[in-house]
Amino acid sequence: MSEKISTPKSRSSAVRNVMLANRGVDTGPEKRLRSIVHKAGLRYAIDVRPEADINRRADLVFRSAKVAVFVHGCFWHGCPLHYKTPKSNKPYWSDKVSRNRERDEETKRLLRRRGWKVIVFWEHQSPQSSARTTVREVKKRRNP
Repeated sequence: MSEKISTPKSRSSAVRNVMLANRGVDTGPEKRLRSIVHKAGLRYAIDVRPEADINRRADLVFRSAKVAVFVHGCFWHGCPLHYKTPKSNKPYWSDKVSRNRERDEETKRLLRRRGWKVIVFWEHQSPQSSARTTVREVKKRRNP
């Protein structure tokens, strides 16, 4: 079942095509992180809900350790270092990114209340460093 993607009206078909091509799963930063974590011997679920009744999906989920990893894109999640509001359709994008940030914070709160370790990485962060952090946290929670 495919979801309808809602993008703002664009004057340019090229811009619209770029927006539609953005991936929500299997992004380059996610794949690099997963590869390193997998080589370290850890297994995980990809793009699943950590908790069935919370309608939020994590990029990597380690159920037995209750660790949820999110890899945030700098544009979509409003990276404090790299996000710049687009020049066109500013109100739409400001609101969109603001809602994403609010949802991200709520997701962290909800999962932490249920005992999850929530780890967030930005797409610009080193996948090696992110993987080391992930492996350390999962092992620490599995072997307290």
